[in-house]
Amino acid sequence: MRDLFLKDFGWKLFSLCLAIGIWLTVHNILTETGSPEKPDTKRTNIYSNQPVRIVSANTDVHSYQVAPAEVTVTLTGPADLMADLQASQIHAVVDMTGRSNLTHEITRDVQVAPPARITLIGVDPPSVQVIPQPAKP
Repeated sequence: MRDLFLKDFGWKLFSLCLAIGIWLTVHNILTETGSPEKPDTKRTNIYSNQPVRIVSANTDVHSYQVAPAEVTVTLTGPADLMADLQASQIHAVVDMTGRSNLTHEITRDVQVAPPARITLIGVDPPSVQVIPQPAKP
């Protein structure tokens, strides 16, 4: 029985130290990279003073003005993407396609197409007044 513990004691101690070293290395690697079961953390950003642009297929967009000219956009998504998202990547637009020769002001919804994996929470105000401008002589 005594030989069971003391025979080749040096090799047994070396094997134990090696096993502990391997376990610590694997544990540290998994801790640094994060476990795959960890859910993505979400982050919400608010972008104020985003200019509203007019898009149209067949009409000169310079003949229109929007009021208010700026909106606030609220977006949410994975924290790593939201940290890199710049205000210049967000485009608030009013679609005037199919409208020509507008003679009076109308209310149109503001549309925002967020980048992939990012969700639009809201636009404030959600709609704007489109005002036709008189033609310059």
